[in-house]
Amino acid sequence: MSNQIMTQTSSLYTVDPYRERIDILKRYRRLLTVWKPKPDKEKTDRAVIRKAFQMATEAHKDMRRKSGEPYVIHPLEVAIICVEEIGLGTTSIVSALLHDVIEDTDLYKLEDIEKIFGSRVTMIIDGLTKIKKIFDNTEPSSQAVNYRKLLETMSSDVRVILIKLADRLHNMRTLTFMRPEKQMKIAAETHYLFAPLAHRLGLYAIKSELEDLALKYTEPEVYSNISRKIDESEQVRSGFANKFLYPIRKELSEKGYSYRILIRNKSVYSIWQKMQKKNIPFDEVYDVFAIRIVVDVPLSNERTSCWEIYALVTDHYRPKPDRLRDWISIPKANGYQSLHTTVMSHSGKWVEVQIRTERMDEIAEKGYAAHYKYKGSYNDERNIDNWLDRIRDMLSRTDGDAVNFIDEFQGYLFSREIFVFTPQGELRILPADSTVLDFAYAIHTEVGDTCIGANVNHQLKPRYYVLKNGDQIEVLSSKKQEPDEEWLNHVKTARAKTKIKESLREIKKRHTEEGKLVFEGFVEQFGLEWTQESQQLLLNQMGYSSETDLYYNVYRGSFSANDLKRLIQASGKSWFSRINPFSRSKSDHTGQGRVFPFQSSGSGVLSTSATADLSQHSVATCCNPIPGDDVMGFATPDRGIIIHRSSCPEAIELMSKFGENVIKAKWTDNAKITFLAGITISSLDKKGLLFDISRIISDEMDINIKSIKFESDAGVTQGQIMIYVSNTGQLASLINKIRKLDGVQKAYRIGSYTNTD
Repeated sequence: MSNQIMTQTSSLYTVDPYRERIDILKRYRRLLTVWKPKPDKEKTDRAVIRKAFQMATEAHKDMRRKSGEPYVIHPLEVAIICVEEIGLGTTSIVSALLHDVIEDTDLYKLEDIEKIFGSRVTMIIDGLTKIKKIFDNTEPSSQAVNYRKLLETMSSDVRVILIKLADRLHNMRTLTFMRPEKQMKIAAETHYLFAPLAHRLGLYAIKSELEDLALKYTEPEVYSNISRKIDESEQVRSGFANKFLYPIRKELSEKGYSYRILIRNKSVYSIWQKMQKKNIPFDEVYDVFAIRIVVDVPLSNERTSCWEIYALVTDHYRPKPDRLRDWISIPKANGYQSLHTTVMSHSGKWVEVQIRTERMDEIAEKGYAAHYKYKGSYNDERNIDNWLDRIRDMLSRTDGDAVNFIDEFQGYLFSREIFVFTPQGELRILPADSTVLDFAYAIHTEVGDTCIGANVNHQLKPRYYVLKNGDQIEVLSSKKQEPDEEWLNHVKTARAKTKIKESLREIKKRHTEEGKLVFEGFVEQFGLEWTQESQQLLLNQMGYSSETDLYYNVYRGSFSANDLKRLIQASGKSWFSRINPFSRSKSDHTGQGRVFPFQSSGSGVLSTSATADLSQHSVATCCNPIPGDDVMGFATPDRGIIIHRSSCPEAIELMSKFGENVIKAKWTDNAKITFLAGITISSLDKKGLLFDISRIISDEMDINIKSIKFESDAGVTQGQIMIYVSNTGQLASLINKIRKLDGVQKAYRIGSYTNTD
């Protein structure tokens, strides 16, 4: 499913048919080399793969990618990823080789595929073809709807998801040949949806690479700086790790273990995340790498051996008690198993050590597909397969709000998990921060609808009680209880939210007619003329999405005759004709901003799109972009163009959901106005600190201050300063001067998504 098709050869690529044919055959041979066939089916399967390769080569013979290389290289590389990095078999290889044949060529139809390769391959290719059509959809504001359709298609067979992930990974590896705005859109949706999908399926290596590649295009400077610093410190880390591991290797060998030790650097993205979360530079990220001990032992000895090695490691190095993670006794929902501990080295640095078996390591690297090699293992395969059922459950909701659905689904993919038990001892896995209500709805919809509380570990708790790992829950219910809208604020799982909304809709249907009769009494009481126009004006004024909401709130007593009377008294007799609808709905996802009229020499913003209307634009207050920042524009129907920093989390989400509304924007070199920016400062409590900072800002830098807020506690001062600056260079210069003040520990820009100092 490549976005990188072209009809003409790139001027940077020289066509040499002989060399191209050799290259294609070399990749095909590599595919066969990494493929691990079943001995009894090798001959038959090899013939099927050869047929699929020949069909793909014929179908794509006149097509080339943006790089200029023959297009058939793409499905070959996708097939190699499916085998080598995910561990899929013959059916997936054939499907990967043919995944673009139906949509991108006229040579074959699905009926032809079914005659030659059978129904399973046909079903997978049909799903992948539908996904291609979904992403080719260019209707305005359709991206969130597209994602929902994507998940509906993928939930039919997990191999559709896995091949799509392989397809996206190869596209990301070759994204450099796309236009910059296309790169940002694809990178944003990769970060927002495909990396979380890989995470949930246990494909940690692919998840990390997708995140890194997305960062490479959304934050190229950050990616480059961190990558360079990782490379520069490689020799120091290697020396430290070898010294740290010497006694461990020695003892493992003496005890006769068959083992291997890997020294794995954290991904660029995870390092960057830690820098942002803790507001620290690269040099203060101490867990840049982790040590992984992989032992080869029989299945029956796995748990015993891992704990013996843990004891061996902690005999040499003192462990940090709160950093032990036992995912062997209770695996993660995607099947991940490992022991994680953090120990103190003799040089005073904390080191993360991971201990697992060869089987666990293969499952950690290849995720879902690897489980089928280990039938009867300790893993509870119901947890592995359960996630598809949960996707289908989320998809079954009928409220049609695609954006909210995608937000909930994305949160589910990356959520942490807790393990709780029923009164009978049955294990249930829920997202972290789930409540008694979440547990009740996980048992059954009726149990959730009638929940009034629970006995948690034999102690009475309310239905909003937040559950913890290991809790045992007995739900208490009453037939008189029914769901309330307030419940939606106290549940974490998509299932609970969906079921509560469905129940509320049924309740509303029962009570709306009664509320309507009461409201008609209000209208008659005040002698108002109730027309379609006045009804809509009232709904807009009160923020109701439909008359059903109004009548239901009348029934509940949330809207009374006195409320209507106050509105009439405030607005006069012509109240209905004078009501103005809210100018902005709660579901608007464009980000609030302060509006400036566009002037090429004044605002400092230019769009590279010739069709963009820049008569009015806004600067988003969520990230406060200033000249010098990489920026993007987001076109809205009523507020012109909203300017975000490219690294702004809200901008990344907008690009992933509404990519077709993204407009490439940049600052001119002659901006004449100032922009609001903020600096956070941490310092030792020192007399005269505020005076020194004010002197630098006002006297040395000639910068206007909007506000200053500082607080001191136990010898430490924390503060924020809001100022008006012209560009990032001026802001960086100011921050550097403040950092040099005596006692200042940290100074950084508020919302600093690119702090790599």
